[in-house]
Amino acid sequence: MSMSGNSQPPQNDQGQAPLIEHLIELRSRLMKAVVVILVIFLGLYAFANDIYTFVAEPLMALLPEGSQMIATEVASPFLAPFKLTLVVAVFIAIPFVLHQAWAFVAPGLYDNEKALAIPILVSSVALFYAGAAFAYYVVFPLLFEFFTQTGPENVAVMTDINQYLNFVLKLFFAFGVAFEIPIATFLLILSGATTVESLSKKRPYIILGCFVVGMLLTPPDVISQSLLAIPMYLLYEVGLLFGRLVRKPRNAKQAQAEEEQTD
Repeated sequence: MSMSGNSQPPQNDQGQAPLIEHLIELRSRLMKAVVVILVIFLGLYAFANDIYTFVAEPLMALLPEGSQMIATEVASPFLAPFKLTLVVAVFIAIPFVLHQAWAFVAPGLYDNEKALAIPILVSSVALFYAGAAFAYYVVFPLLFEFFTQTGPENVAVMTDINQYLNFVLKLFFAFGVAFEIPIATFLLILSGATTVESLSKKRPYIILGCFVVGMLLTPPDVISQSLLAIPMYLLYEVGLLFGRLVRKPRNAKQAQAEEEQTD
């Protein structure tokens, strides 16, 4: 009895050892990501006001000459650029953060999964950046022009810097995530969770869903909702296109495997 009781704890220790090692590695990679973000933030903080000026340029360019933003809270002149600089630091560090995540999960993947995961990660980062750039260079000028020109003539537009920052960060995030639709569609088709034909038949529901998402993630106006919904649907079609391209080689491989089995 005593011998069996003494033999059990070492087995538990052996079972817990891999888990502890994984947790230690995860903590190490998280710390590396945090350190990189902080280093980037410290390097950018001296330019915090310049970064905010750059982000505010789409609106300021449409305001009457001599107009300026206002701060309705005492700490806003400090907190708004501070928060924006921190977000920009995270934004810049995304490739490194994803690399740390990749290094953590890669040992548990097969070779074919590794070969597919790397292009997907790179494409995801590039599409997220493309979505944010689309929001800044295309959506913001159209949106702010609409907002500044539809109000009464005797109303002066004086935007609070903190409210403006929250508004644009929300749109940056919305468009960055929306531009991930081709990757999500491609993965659904590749995994076999659905097919190109099934998704093609659901186009009316997808269009409706894009406008619902646009309504939830953007201000309550048709212009901004359409500026998000239409690119989302076009990106969905891009995902279907890549799904068709990957389906052909997969079908060829399946046919070859079936022929080998019959032989």
